Amino acid sequence: MNESINEYLLVIQPHEDLIEKIMEIKKGFSETYQCPQALYLKPQITLIKFSQYELAERPFVNRLRNIALVNPSFRIILDDYGSLPSHTIYLKVQTTNQIMELIKELKHVQAYIKPNAQNKPHFITEPMVSIAHKLLPWQYEKGWLEYGNTHFNASFMVNELLLLKRKEGSKGYKVIEKFPLLNQVKKLEQASLF
Repeated sequence: MNESINEYLLVIQPHEDLIEKIMEIKKGFSETYQCPQALYLKPQITLIKFSQYELAERPFVNRLRNIALVNPSFRIILDDYGSLPSHTIYLKVQTTNQIMELIKELKHVQAYIKPNAQNKPHFITEPMVSIAHKLLPWQYEKGWLEYGNTHFNASFMVNELLLLKRKEGSKGYKVIEKFPLLNQVKKLEQASLF
C-alpha cells in the first residue's frame, strides 16, 4: 500500500492588520532584492514542522487540540530585525517564554507525529517571523545592511494555534484546523476526577 505522507506546520499567526503590515515589508524586500520566495509564506511563527501519514492525522490533531485547550492566550512582542548569517532575515520575537513552554508541552505528541526514523519532527528553538529565507549571499548581505539598521515594533495576542497541511512535494499550505487557547486547566482536571 502506497500511503501518502503530508507535510504539516503548527503555527502562530498575527492578526490580519499586522499580517498586512508584515506582507508589505516582505513585498518591499522581494522587489528590492529580487527575492520572490519572500512572498510565499504568510507571516507566522512556526512551532513544529513535521511529516505524517494521512491516516494518522486524527490522533495527533486530537492531542494538539487538548494541549491548546489547557493553555492561556498570551501576548507576543516583535521588536526589530534579526538574521541567521548568510541566509535569513526575520523579525525578532522578544517574548519567548510562553512559546518555549508551549513547545515543551507539544513535545509530548512526538510519538504521534513521527511516521518513521527518517521523518523526525522539527520543534523550533528560536521563535521568529521570517521576512526572507534561503537567500543568496548578495541578497543577505545587502538586505541585512538595510534591515539590520531598520526598526520595527508590534505586538499581538495569541488566541489560537493553526495547523497547516500540504501534500508532500506540492506548493502551498492550507489551514486544516484552528486550536483555540482556552486555559481550561481546572475544568479538565475536574472532569478527570470522575
